Amino acid sequence: MKRSNVKRSNIEALSGGGRLGRTALAGAVLAGGLFYAGRAGARRVVVERLPLVLPRLAPEFDGYRIAQIGDLHMDGRMTRERLGRAVKLVARESPDLVVVTGDFVTETARRDDRDLAGALRALRAPDGVLAVLGNHDYLDDPELVRAIVRDGGATELSNTHCTLRRGGGVLHVAGVDDFLQRRAPLDLVLRELPPDGAAILLAHEPDFADVSAPTGRFDLQVSGHSHGGQARLPLLGPVVRPLYSRRYPDGLYDLDGMLLYANRGLGTVRLDLRYNCPPEVTVFTLLCPEAPV
Repeated sequence: MKRSNVKRSNIEALSGGGRLGRTALAGAVLAGGLFYAGRAGARRVVVERLPLVLPRLAPEFDGYRIAQIGDLHMDGRMTRERLGRAVKLVARESPDLVVVTGDFVTETARRDDRDLAGALRALRAPDGVLAVLGNHDYLDDPELVRAIVRDGGATELSNTHCTLRRGGGVLHVAGVDDFLQRRAPLDLVLRELPPDGAAILLAHEPDFADVSAPTGRFDLQVSGHSHGGQARLPLLGPVVRPLYSRRYPDGLYDLDGMLLYANRGLGTVRLDLRYNCPPEVTVFTLLCPEAPV
């Protein structure tokens, strides 16, 4: 009898241990699957196409196409091949203009400056490439980042604007330097910006819209910075919301007549993972308001 009890207790112990083992194994498999899915999600770039009606858009710019990329973080886990694939997606869209909304690097501009400049040179559009810097571009050597941007053929709009022309119509594109770094004096931009015609603002942090929208001068603000949270969970939404992207972390917003778009970016920070939040290339098609009946 004693021997039998020992066997039975051993069997029960082994059975309990088996349940624990299976639970641990299932947890490990789930974690591994999530990790793999997150890694794959960080590499699968999607193209988001948005038609946007701008009330002050000149008829000559009806159908004008702008491609946006941002948050490249080239000195992190972004590789030449990954960025090259995104650039090819931009090229397939045949945009009239390309805009880059900051964070070219994460902490240093030295390691991959040739790859970054080469990728920028591969961005082609009839009206060129316009850019602003982001907060990460200031963590090491912002002047070197600026030099790389220039070497890549892009034009930085640092608290200034440019005016595009089609026949008698104009479209203004303005840019502010990084708001988080306290380098975005919008009053200086407005002082030089013509009072008439549609105007688009490039600003790295999307929450800057709470500053730009009340001016009533901009039809659209284009931003990045948030990475869309890098993970979006049911009921919770974006998980990580950096400072100045907590109000408007992802997608399209209407702020009393000014549209705001927060792009999810191409790169990642800290962990090279994304869940339900793929990196993106955004293509805006600008449209004139419908003619009154």
